[in-house]
Amino acid sequence: MQWKGRQGSSNVEDRRGMGGGGKLLGGGIGGLVLVLIMTFLGGGDLGSLLNGMGGGTGLQSPAPYQETAEEQELADFVSVVLADTEQVWSEIFREQGLEYKEPTLVLYTGSVQSACGSASSAVGPFYCPGDQKLYIDLSFYQDLQTKFKAPGDFAMAYVVAHEVGHHVQTLLGQSDKLAAQRQRLNEKQFNQYQVRFELQADYYAGVFAHHAQGMGYLEEGDLEEALNAAMAVGDDTIQKRSQGYVVPDSFTHGTSEQRKRWFYKGYEAGNLDKGDTFNARNL
Repeated sequence: MQWKGRQGSSNVEDRRGMGGGGKLLGGGIGGLVLVLIMTFLGGGDLGSLLNGMGGGTGLQSPAPYQETAEEQELADFVSVVLADTEQVWSEIFREQGLEYKEPTLVLYTGSVQSACGSASSAVGPFYCPGDQKLYIDLSFYQDLQTKFKAPGDFAMAYVVAHEVGHHVQTLLGQSDKLAAQRQRLNEKQFNQYQVRFELQADYYAGVFAHHAQGMGYLEEGDLEEALNAAMAVGDDTIQKRSQGYVVPDSFTHGTSEQRKRWFYKGYEAGNLDKGDTFNARNL
């Protein structure tokens, strides 16, 4: 990606080195449901998410944070990607007669407090609809390259674009619908619904990639990096790596093939029209 020299976003909140204890908080949609839709890229289940939550009773004392040159460059990078998502989605919403409300990207290290509760970096990047913020510990970039075998700067751009996709869902009312479904569906049914929710965010990430190509800074191989990242974070791939077998009823984000397919659908379409994963017969 030819991203250097491009304008970054003003909607970045740097909390690195501050920590983030505290018990689970209620948010705009309410309590535990918000935890369920703190959708992080790693495809983990509720148990793994809760295990990553802090159980303290107050915020830790801020400590001086020494940023390395590599971290500064990565922070600049995600800021540029966020700015580009703002441009893309503002235009798409305008075409629909809607107004796009820009989210905030929170950079943190170790743990962080959000309207959805306290989470550690073990949960990976996530979006909280309660405060309409994206949360990223930049160390995930290393995980993406080593743990998930998905190197490349556009792989990380996909991560940001996926979480922004959840923000788009919040603005369009899909997050509220997910919360409502949690009240009426059993666990298996809700997992299936959440898979469709996640695949729609992948579709929206693809929509961003479509428009990013027209901005003139994508290079040969960038699209493949994003597709590889989508494949790497499929539920089946993660479960095979972590436990040696898959449990389809526990899937919450979709298989590798599904995630790749819906990202590419969004990339081909470049608009909202073909992103209704909830009524799609074939995921």
